[in-house]
Amino acid sequence: MIYNVDMSEYITQFYPEYEEFFEKYKNLLKEWNEKINLTAITDDNEIYEKHFKDSLLGEKFISKGASVLDIGTGAGFPSLPIKIVREDITLTLNDSLNKRLIFLNEVIKELKLTKVRTIHSRAEDLDKKEKYDYVLSRAVAKLNTLAEYCLPFVKEGGYFIAYKSKDTDEEIKEAEKAIKILGGKIEKTEEIPLNNETVRRLIFIKKIKECEKKYPRGKNLPKTKPIM
Repeated sequence: MIYNVDMSEYITQFYPEYEEFFEKYKNLLKEWNEKINLTAITDDNEIYEKHFKDSLLGEKFISKGASVLDIGTGAGFPSLPIKIVREDITLTLNDSLNKRLIFLNEVIKELKLTKVRTIHSRAEDLDKKEKYDYVLSRAVAKLNTLAEYCLPFVKEGGYFIAYKSKDTDEEIKEAEKAIKILGGKIEKTEEIPLNNETVRRLIFIKKIKECEKKYPRGKNLPKTKPIM
């Protein structure tokens, strides 16, 4: 892996054919961030490292031709960088703030990406009949809350992949009951260095059976009264 260098070199080394795509994405992110609040990260190098490289750490775990849902995607992370380098996947980007999706639609248009759509909705209002091979989330929420928002939309045999920090052992333990109720099982975790100080932990939760149709619950209950 590459540390202590211009992080655009990470794209140059591992995804050289997509350098122009990521440069356009970065420029659009910075331009739109002056109008709407998309990210606190505005330094070019940090955008490449903490948004692009971080998002791409999960790319190799997604099977060819998979359907992917990104819940609470914000400015497109982690799934849009993955989509850029994986033309084979079909991507749905979900967020509750429409202004973020207006930005994402502009990125999709400028990069001429296909097989990608945006849905303006709270997670609990998404169509529960639609299921995906993978659901991803890098949202800032406890794992038991994220599991309720994400696992109901995973196909049986598919995976919810949660992007978490290294120090989440207690959080994982706390989420075990929720994951079981929601039809999931933690299959493995992967710890991948992002830089010399930071390790990204990916938590792979396999959907082994369907859950009750009431999940995810409305009225913000996954956050205010998480399954414990």
